[in-house]
Amino acid sequence: MKIAIAQLNPTIGDLEGNAQQILEAAQRASSEGARLLLTPELSLCGYPPRDLLLNPSFVSEMSRVLLKLAMQLPSELAVLVGTVDLNLRSLETGGKSLFNSVALLEPGKIKQIFHKRLLPTYDVFDEDRYFEPGNEANHFTLDLGSTSIHIGVTICEDLWNDEEFWGKRTYSLNPIADLAQKGVDFTINLSASPYTVGKQKLRESMLKHGAVRFNQPIIYVNQAGGNDDLIFDGSSLVVDRRGNLVCRARGFEADFAIVDYDVEKQDFLPSSIAPEPDCEEAEIWSALVLGVRDYARKCGFSKVVLGLSGGIDSALVAAIATTALGAENVLGILMPSPYSSDHSVEDALSLAKNLGITTQKLPIADLMNAYDQTLEKLFVGTPFGVAEENIQSRIRGTLLMAIANKFGYLLISTGNKSEMAVGYCTLYGDMNGGLAAIADVPKTRVYSICEWLNCRDTSELIPTNILTKAPSAELKPGQMDQDSLPPYEVLDDILDRFIHQHQSATEIVASGHDSTIVDRVVKLVTIAEFKRRQAPPGIKITDRAFGTGWRMPIASKRPSY
Repeated sequence: MKIAIAQLNPTIGDLEGNAQQILEAAQRASSEGARLLLTPELSLCGYPPRDLLLNPSFVSEMSRVLLKLAMQLPSELAVLVGTVDLNLRSLETGGKSLFNSVALLEPGKIKQIFHKRLLPTYDVFDEDRYFEPGNEANHFTLDLGSTSIHIGVTICEDLWNDEEFWGKRTYSLNPIADLAQKGVDFTINLSASPYTVGKQKLRESMLKHGAVRFNQPIIYVNQAGGNDDLIFDGSSLVVDRRGNLVCRARGFEADFAIVDYDVEKQDFLPSSIAPEPDCEEAEIWSALVLGVRDYARKCGFSKVVLGLSGGIDSALVAAIATTALGAENVLGILMPSPYSSDHSVEDALSLAKNLGITTQKLPIADLMNAYDQTLEKLFVGTPFGVAEENIQSRIRGTLLMAIANKFGYLLISTGNKSEMAVGYCTLYGDMNGGLAAIADVPKTRVYSICEWLNCRDTSELIPTNILTKAPSAELKPGQMDQDSLPPYEVLDDILDRFIHQHQSATEIVASGHDSTIVDRVVKLVTIAEFKRRQAPPGIKITDRAFGTGWRMPIASKRPSY
């Protein structure tokens, strides 16, 4: 029996467009002799739909489109579609009014509905806000004429509660174990699992463990594409009952695959296995390019603008945008001040030439003088300081916003995670934009990705001087980042321990860091919260990103423990 995997890239809320993607996949599956087609979690509405689900007309329209899709399916093909179903008993028994569901469609009808049993509420997930958990194991029988196949169905989180694999249980039940007790021939997991660095290796290990433990093959189907700050890396896969990987779809793009289930052997046969990225830098690069491309496309932008400072952050963002949208759709703006070095302008122009993007040069000295004159009486007798430095950044931010507004471009901000963490960024200045492309990429990783780019292309895509010069905001004479911050290797390790590993200041000091530096960094992270709350969405690549999964208070006392 042939089973088709449709690794789709839906647009949230585009019910008709997403249904058309499913229908086209169904037609292809039928033409290639498949009996069953699988699509990702909530494939009809896109994941995560968030508060669109609070609109009753959106939910009812989803039901209409689902039935219409069933009526259009080719004969002899069953399709599993991710959708939302009403909890008709919610008024009687309490609970949420919706289920996160999968519909089993056959030509002309909705044959069965299955409900997600485990609802995540950590990190970016907030499914308990919308959904009621299902209360029974999900499975169905697929008729093959002379025989039939008993298939288990799970939805994303249902797969992630194997106490043997994790060493603990997050939930009281394990849907995979329940299906094994039901004697299913194999289990399907339809997912919308967001990307983080290294997550695919974890998924594969988890699936291999589950297949061996319960002696059943598992098919994992993941959404692809970018939706707001989240990246879905696809990489759908199939493991046989011995835990061998027999199929893997491509990463970071929509894909279609066929796998064969041998009814006599009760197992899947080897199929195509897409290669993995050769390093973390390659993996992150693919995620960032996909994130920029889909954010622009799904928000209706075809062109982007960004500031080119001659620094490494804007160099990386320019390279990402060029790969995502094409050089002809990227505009770089150089905005030198009297404090900008000649090499910064030269480096920015050299980068633009390498990328093939258009640039415009807008010097800001006259605008700085105008601000100085306007504020002269109010600022008289005070030394030059952060306020004056930030005016330069805000002038640049205003110019970039003006260009974006005038021509309908998407403005991409260029701040990295290290800067966002400690507030080394200016509200209404360099933080301006519709998307923060590298806001979850630490400074040290920015360097390693740029170095990887140069090695990959066997050419100096990122000019060597950008990679080797000391980083500087160039907001006053001779300024260097390390005048205000510890070396980035030190800063990023402290931030990783504090933000990702949840270590206390005491624990970080015990690891070998200077107590004065640690105390200062922790303080900076805490007091910069108000800035991060006003930042544009940033593409998430780690398990602890500033964004929808980061829920820190602004008005709070700095931790002293």
